[in-house]
Amino acid sequence: MMRSLWTAASGMTAQQTNVDLIANNLANVNTTGFKKERMEFQSLLYQTIRRASMDAATAVMGPSNLQVGLGVRSMATARSFETGNLEPTSSLLDFAVDGPGFFMVRRSLDSVAYTRDGSFRVTPSDGGVMLVTSQGFPILDIGGEEIIFPEEVNLQTMSVGPDGTVFFYTPEGDLIDLGIQIALVQFPNVQGLEGVGGNVFMSTAASGDAIMEADGGTSITSQILQGFLEASNVHLAEEMVRLIIAQRAYEVNSRAVQASDEMLQQANNLRR
Repeated sequence: MMRSLWTAASGMTAQQTNVDLIANNLANVNTTGFKKERMEFQSLLYQTIRRASMDAATAVMGPSNLQVGLGVRSMATARSFETGNLEPTSSLLDFAVDGPGFFMVRRSLDSVAYTRDGSFRVTPSDGGVMLVTSQGFPILDIGGEEIIFPEEVNLQTMSVGPDGTVFFYTPEGDLIDLGIQIALVQFPNVQGLEGVGGNVFMSTAASGDAIMEADGGTSITSQILQGFLEASNVHLAEEMVRLIIAQRAYEVNSRAVQASDEMLQQANNLRR
C-alpha cells in the first residue's frame, strides 16, 4: 500500500475537522460574548529510510536523512479571547466586560461557571428579585453568593460602577450603595478553559483556579460597562478566507488519494 493514500487521507480528515470548527465560528457570529477558535495541526511520525551518517570504511558522508512523513492530525483548538465590539443597548441589565475578566455563574449547587455574556435578567426570589443570565443561572457577587435586589429597589434607577458595585437612586435623588459587588475573575491560563455551551466556560486543571479581581490578585483590572453588550469577536472576512483555504486543502488531498489509486492501478496492470 502506498504511503500517500494514508497520508492524504489524514490530511482530508484534519481539514474536515478544521471546516467543522470554522462553521461553528460562522454560526456564532451574532452570539453575545462568543470567542472564536483556530485549529492547530501537528505532523505525524516520520519513516526514516536512510539516516545521515559517516561510513567509517570509505569515509563517505551521507549529508542528510531520507525521511517520508506520514501525514497530519488535528492537535488542539486555540481560542481567541480578544474583546469583541462593545455595542450600546437600551437595557440597564446589559453588561459588558472591558478587559480579561469573566462573570461568575452558578450552574448548580456545587458547580460554578464563567461567562462573558452580560445579557442579564431578573427573576423573583425570596425578599426581592435575583440577577440571572438569559438561561436563568444566578450571577454571583464577590462573596460567591447570588445577587438579590430588595423589593423596594427600583431597577430603573439602578447603577453599576466600573468595579461592579451596585447603587440605586432614591425618589429624593440620593445615591444608595446596596453593598453588592458583581464578581469579576481571571485565570492564569485562559486557553485551559473548557467551553460547555450556553456561552459559559468551566475551569480545569489547565486553566488554574479563578482569581478574584476584587482581591487585587491580578495585574490588569477589568471594568464593567452598564448598558453595553460584547459582540462576538468572529470576523466574517477572515473566517471566509480560512474556509476557502481549508476547502482547497481538502480538495488537493482528495486528488492525492485519487492519483495514488491510479498509480496502484497502473502497477497492477503491468503483469497483464
